[in-house]
Amino acid sequence: MSGLIGKKIGMTSIFSAAGKNVPCTIIEAGPCVVTQVKTVESDGYNAVQLAFDERKEKHTSAAMDGHFKKASTTPKRKVAEFRFFETERTLGETITVDLFNEGEFVDVMGTSKGKGFQGVVKRHGFGGVGMGTHGQHNRMRAPGSLGASSYPSRVFKGMRMAGQTGNKRVKVQNLVVLKVLPEQNLIVVQGAIPGPKGSYVMIEK
Repeated sequence: MSGLIGKKIGMTSIFSAAGKNVPCTIIEAGPCVVTQVKTVESDGYNAVQLAFDERKEKHTSAAMDGHFKKASTTPKRKVAEFRFFETERTLGETITVDLFNEGEFVDVMGTSKGKGFQGVVKRHGFGGVGMGTHGQHNRMRAPGSLGASSYPSRVFKGMRMAGQTGNKRVKVQNLVVLKVLPEQNLIVVQGAIPGPKGSYVMIEK
């Protein structure tokens, strides 16, 4: 599906026509350059590879530098593929935020904020000793019993336990495009999207 690579600028809120205060996220979407057009004959599938955000040539590998020169463009920081693009694209073509229209729905993919190693209360919403979950007595935020002892003598896969939280690929679907600002290459979508400010996201329509 068609889309662009963008960068999360931050959140704000705007008033709707009905006077309701709507939370929204501002994304710098493009301009993106087509750096490769993949076809079934040459690659086994159809896709359009886009590149976004300028990068210094000295920080770019020789292989990637040659890849960008094929598309007659400068080195970029972020490269991503979009399959089943609505219209045919040519190598070196620039795609802007004009791809989107106000009022339509988009999906946004990004990497959620990493929260490090967290316990079961924060990671899975366990109640802790206050709510008396898992028969807790004096161990506060501990996970409690993990299961039977002699049989099966192991911990089942998928058991909700402490561990690394966040830093995962997340897709938020059906966000409404509230505003498109072509002069600043900005798109405003309703609601929140994954990742911190300045992180890269993929916007699909």
